[in-house]
Amino acid sequence: MKIKSLITISAAALLLAGTATGCSSAAGSGNKGLEENAKAGKLTIGISYDRPGLGIKNPDGSFKGFDVDVAKYVAAKLGVQESGITWKEAPPAQRENLIQNGQVDYVVNTYSINDARKERVAFAGPYFLAGQSLLVRADNTDITGPESLNGGKKLCSVTGSTPAQNIKKNYSKDAQLQEYDSPSACVEALKSGAVDAMTTDDSQLAGYASVNQGKLKLVGKTFSKESYGIGLKKDDSSGRAKINDAIEAMIKDGSWAKAFKVNLGPSGYPLPAAPVVDRY
Repeated sequence: MKIKSLITISAAALLLAGTATGCSSAAGSGNKGLEENAKAGKLTIGISYDRPGLGIKNPDGSFKGFDVDVAKYVAAKLGVQESGITWKEAPPAQRENLIQNGQVDYVVNTYSINDARKERVAFAGPYFLAGQSLLVRADNTDITGPESLNGGKKLCSVTGSTPAQNIKKNYSKDAQLQEYDSPSACVEALKSGAVDAMTTDDSQLAGYASVNQGKLKLVGKTFSKESYGIGLKKDDSSGRAKINDAIEAMIKDGSWAKAFKVNLGPSGYPLPAAPVVDRY
């Protein structure tokens, strides 16, 4: 009887462990793959929660911004309605990990395409073209561009972002770079006087200038070229092709320009030329 009981208990334990493992592997839509999840009517999409005009979480829990509209349009083309989307915050330093670990199906968050990132993830797009610029306090008169970041001036950028890497590579002798976890933290540091300027792409800075009129302003010309892509798992060539199709459709039917005007137009940021999707 004891031997039979042990066998029964062991079998039950194994069954329970197998069930738990099955539940674990099913958790998170990204583990099944983009297209399989889309067929099931559900997607998990990484966005920003704190970038005005691009991706921001409203007090009521809803989301708004150009990136959000792009993400929703792509999801709809994949057969997933907004009600089937789970939004997940994707900070710059965590985007590759979120994609590789299957925690998101794709990321739409001012995600600049570069060779280093292509080693870890794939990109559809680009869906937007931007350039790095500077944001300063409205009463500042001595910072006019990256060449004027001298005399020990403190410059803020976001940890893990392309603009921060660009500053380290090309302007680190002039500016004291301070890296923060989020762009909103940079904005607060700039407003309080903890730093003298903030740098990221002009599209993002325009949003912050818009919600801080009379306090912050953009200065100088852009000093880089950034192509925003939609990040997804590296080997998902089929999913990438479908997202590229969706981006092209959004540009062609006018939804892209409409989303830009609604979300970034009020800041005074001019409508840029639509990008050409790269089918590499």
